[in-house]
Amino acid sequence: MSVKTWWRRMVGRSGTTELDPTRPDLVVVASSFDDAEACSAALGKAMDWTPDQPVVLRHHLRVPADRVNAVQIIAAQIGYDTASVDTSDPVKLVLQRVQVLDALHCSQERSRMAGIAQRHDGNVLGWDALQPASRPGDKY
Repeated sequence: MSVKTWWRRMVGRSGTTELDPTRPDLVVVASSFDDAEACSAALGKAMDWTPDQPVVLRHHLRVPADRVNAVQIIAAQIGYDTASVDTSDPVKLVLQRVQVLDALHCSQERSRMAGIAQRHDGNVLGWDALQPASRPGDKY
């Protein structure tokens, strides 16, 4: 196993980015906006989630307007893109990346986002995961 493959496995990122985060048929298949809910519980309730396929994992944060750029830079270093930013203060910021999702990696990423937000005087509102609407015979 190459170092690159090993690293992707360790951080929960698939070697493929075949799932386009801009696809119009993406739907929320799992989510949690409750700090007390474990990722395993949220994923356990997910009805349409396909565990062996990539998702667009999105983290919803609220940070002061003057800290948005710093948060985006840190998030980019760990593979996240900015999905949306509103213009209020504090700013609602949505960060996303494509990865195969499981409870462990979801929990790790959730914790990572909480740390980033906290260091920049913000907080995490929650997370969600999107996959294409499932139709029989569809493949990514």
